[in-house]
Amino acid sequence: MANLMTEFPEIEIKQDEPLMRYTYTHTGGPADWLAFPKNVDEVKQLVTYATAQQLPLTVLGNASNLIVRDGGITGLTLILTKMDQISVNGNEVTAQAGAAYIDTTIAARDHSLTGLEFAAGIPGSVGGAIFMNAGAYGGETRLVADRATVLLPDGTIKELSNEELDFGYRHSSIQENHGVVLDATFKLTPGDHDQIKAKMDELNARRAAKQPLDLPSCGSVFKRPTGYYAGKLIHDAGLQGYTSGGAQVSKKHAGFIVNIDHGTANDYVNVIHHVQATVKEKFGVCLETEVRIIGRN
Repeated sequence: MANLMTEFPEIEIKQDEPLMRYTYTHTGGPADWLAFPKNVDEVKQLVTYATAQQLPLTVLGNASNLIVRDGGITGLTLILTKMDQISVNGNEVTAQAGAAYIDTTIAARDHSLTGLEFAAGIPGSVGGAIFMNAGAYGGETRLVADRATVLLPDGTIKELSNEELDFGYRHSSIQENHGVVLDATFKLTPGDHDQIKAKMDELNARRAAKQPLDLPSCGSVFKRPTGYYAGKLIHDAGLQGYTSGGAQVSKKHAGFIVNIDHGTANDYVNVIHHVQATVKEKFGVCLETEVRIIGRN
């Protein structure tokens, strides 16, 4: 295989780059090749090349609700954070996949558009929000996302409607069609700027009061089990403060695992497995991970 830095001299590409420099957990081994495309054409070039070379392809946004294993990632990894343009047209906000979801909510607020307040503190990218149907405080991406532009594995670019995105709980059709989200358009409602700002400030204050924002973490680790709350189950199982290596069940919010001392991805996975086993034993409830765990062991 050719050297990707030689193949694509106009694109920032790094070889054997430690992903712990980019993940919110501060963990993760090296990416064989890590590329930072600046626009749709560069994404298409890289995806086409990876397909032709049968090179495994991984796409990351802000790497916030993600654990990259200590062995790193095989093949080509794209980080889309250089594609961060946001535009407003009437009641619609369109954001490129690498734009921060938080910045998108600020653009909506600044144009007195309501509907995205729930996402004011979600640290992921817009592409990640579409991929995972990100949600918080009773809001979900599916309620405001009108459409998304997606690069499909066969090289075609298609605009998918809300219905075609097939949103579910922490799910979208992107997880099955293996497309790359390029941008998303949110259809919002005119509102009062001060009320929108007050709601966002309130939710951010609640988040800061309850969540361990001062430590590296991967966000909410587990999906909400039907009829329960994951954090309460973990708390009631006496697991707050449980530590493996440098990873710990947060003492502030039991639904979070934080990196307290140079923790590794393996430490995170060990804590997750212990929490799952303990909650299953004590309450008979199977906790499914919301966080994505990817890469080589």
